[in-house]
Amino acid sequence: MSTFLPEISVIIPIYNGESELPDLLDCLQAQTYPPDKVEYLLVDNNSQDNTGQLLAKAQESQIIPLTPLAENQIQSSYAARNRGIRTARHDILAFTDMDCRPSQEWLIELVKPFVNTSIGIVAGEVKALPSENFFEKYSERSDFMNQKYLLEHPFCPYGQTANLAVRKVAFQEVGLFRPYLTTGGDADICWRIQRETDWKLTYSPEAIIFHRHRSSLKDLRSQLKRYGTSNRYLHDLHGVDLMKEFKNEDLVQGLGRWILKDIPKNTVKLFLGKADILDVLKSPIDLICFESRSTGQKTAILPENAREIEWL
Repeated sequence: MSTFLPEISVIIPIYNGESELPDLLDCLQAQTYPPDKVEYLLVDNNSQDNTGQLLAKAQESQIIPLTPLAENQIQSSYAARNRGIRTARHDILAFTDMDCRPSQEWLIELVKPFVNTSIGIVAGEVKALPSENFFEKYSERSDFMNQKYLLEHPFCPYGQTANLAVRKVAFQEVGLFRPYLTTGGDADICWRIQRETDWKLTYSPEAIIFHRHRSSLKDLRSQLKRYGTSNRYLHDLHGVDLMKEFKNEDLVQGLGRWILKDIPKNTVKLFLGKADILDVLKSPIDLICFESRSTGQKTAILPENAREIEWL
């Protein structure tokens, strides 16, 4: 075990987490990080199910050093995270989500880079939970949620709050998450910290969070539309480039290439056992995702209050 074991606060927003909490709590209990050096702040964001009762029961059981919190004023995961930040007793804050499943060594690996006093942000890796579901497999092959692409972002690197750690002092310097922002807040906070302070961001690939991808086309389209919305918001907030807009010629060219080239090639591979049905159908799903992301970017309008920044 690492000898660098600073005290750490883990902050997780929860909304209608009744079905997710048991597995999440099991993963937190399995952490190899010393329990006396960590606090778990799970923030109920106005849930309409039994989340509050489950959190209270988990606190009573003392299976982990858990403090349930509530953010009932603003319906936003970022507002819920801000509630956790304000309550946190420790100097390093780790973030994940209720539908994520941290590996046992997650916290051990996530804090290692902070031994370097210039590091203010650490991004861990997000991997897919095993699945036989068609659309989950598609997302996994497409590397959705994979941090490596975000760390190579042409504007400025960032990590997702599904697996991120930040020094509390960085929030003191630039402010907290924008509480009324509904998407893109992880990029926003990482960019503000890196561009307004001397803190650096680094990557810890062994700090692994597992996440289940979307299991239906409807949910996948919703996810990609949200990505497009995020891109529009970040364009308005930071001036990042907008992605290419989906046009009718993209549909015609994409379907033509699929019918004339991809189907014949991948069908032969399918019969030879060198491909599967996902290889055959991937191209039209790519087009659907492109259109969904483009629609999100085109129709999104950044609410004026989403520009607001809260402070410690």
